[in-house]
Amino acid sequence: MTRPHRVGVVIATRNRRDRLAVTLRHLTDLPERPEILVADNASTDGTRAMVARDFPHVRVLALTRNHGALARNHGARALDTPYIAFADDDSWWEPGALALAAGLFDAHPRLGLIAARTLVGPENAEDPLNDLLARSPLGPATDLPGVQVLGFLACAAVVRRAAYLDAGGFHRVLFFGGEETCLAYDLAARGWGVTHCPDVVAHHHPATSGRPGRPAQQRRNEVLTAWLRRPVRHALARTGALAAEARADTTARCALRQTFALLPAALRARRPLPPHVERAARRLEAEGATA
Repeated sequence: MTRPHRVGVVIATRNRRDRLAVTLRHLTDLPERPEILVADNASTDGTRAMVARDFPHVRVLALTRNHGALARNHGARALDTPYIAFADDDSWWEPGALALAAGLFDAHPRLGLIAARTLVGPENAEDPLNDLLARSPLGPATDLPGVQVLGFLACAAVVRRAAYLDAGGFHRVLFFGGEETCLAYDLAARGWGVTHCPDVVAHHHPATSGRPGRPAQQRRNEVLTAWLRRPVRHALARTGALAAEARADTTARCALRQTFALLPAALRARRPLPPHVERAARRLEAEGATA
């Protein structure tokens, strides 16, 4: 068992009060007794009052506007625990998972992020991403646990706080939806290890209805990530592919419009990957193992 407040949990949420309450009950029952911080993206549904009333031990960071994924950055800065696990308002951690993660970080000083194994819904079904991560062609490293990856699911990730802040956290241009790849790139570019450790387990119970606009946001961010970090030739190819799909697909058209709106900001923040990380990204793509 980890010591109290050795691992913190940051939850980014907006207007999902009832689902957040379920998550907080699960996290409160964990044997690790993590410090829990809710980074609230300006909810208007009584989220903050519910947390204050029903979970007085949980800290609330009351953001004045919707920061999307960047709420996690604000939460990470507000905590002082050496390790931080992320959760969404529809996810939580298996008892013992955070203790195991802390032990792995303790034993491997270069480890920056653990991509956990994700079990979905009440049936504990394997998330398809689990197999993709486990089969990563990047293989193991002698100074890291698990297998090296360049992708993860945000609600099933544990980070070393110092590494996360060193890499800059989730990128402001991407806002939300498929924001993970850029962070994995940035951690690897700074020399931090990003690995999949399947013994660390998270539970994800997404709403069956999904979230409106999310597919377009994810498509947009795939292209913007290419402009932020990949070679121009690659970014042009990804943009062209999206434009071709947009001729017949409304989601692709929406994604393309959003991409062009945010492209100037992405170009201003462009920082191509160092050669060894670019080679790793290309290898993952060549073998169909991108997350």
